[in-house]
Amino acid sequence: MASFIEDVLGKLFPKKSSPVTIKENFTQTESEKENTDSWLTSDEGESLIKLVFKNYHFKKSGINAHPEIHILNSPYANGFAVSYESPFNEKTFSQLFFAFGRRMLDLGYQRVSLDRKIEEIQENVRTTEKQYFKPPLNTADLTQKIDQLFGNVSIEKVSVNDKPSYLKILVTVYSDHLYRPAKPFDLFVEELFESI
Repeated sequence: MASFIEDVLGKLFPKKSSPVTIKENFTQTESEKENTDSWLTSDEGESLIKLVFKNYHFKKSGINAHPEIHILNSPYANGFAVSYESPFNEKTFSQLFFAFGRRMLDLGYQRVSLDRKIEEIQENVRTTEKQYFKPPLNTADLTQKIDQLFGNVSIEKVSVNDKPSYLKILVTVYSDHLYRPAKPFDLFVEELFESI
């Protein structure tokens, strides 16, 4: 009898089969792009970006400061992550995400995608906004090794349950013999923050 009741209840209230995942492309409007450019040169934008740059160097020296920076190192990928902490708010954290993307364009990169992935993980919803950049390979002279600049660059802003969590920049190099060696990651960081 118990199995009959469980069977009926199972049909009335089925268990979730698999977590939901949604991926979509999105765009920045012209006014949003102008807003990012304005924020980059504002007192607020300049001071927050300088703070991230300073804390990155502190972390490299073994000193933790807030907002906390996390260093990511491996043979073919290097990067850093910025924790969502004071003095950031949701708006300034989002501006930082797009400001880094704007800076990649200034460095000669091409943005090949801007997407958002929403996924259910246990009882939480994680949203990852991602900008992906590649060096301008289409202008490469194929009779010579291709200049990969620093490699491919992804910039991600991760939120959990609609609350920002961290922002991550990851540089992945090509190890293929068709490419020149990538420029050093430390130089990437210097150039990323140079004119900001």
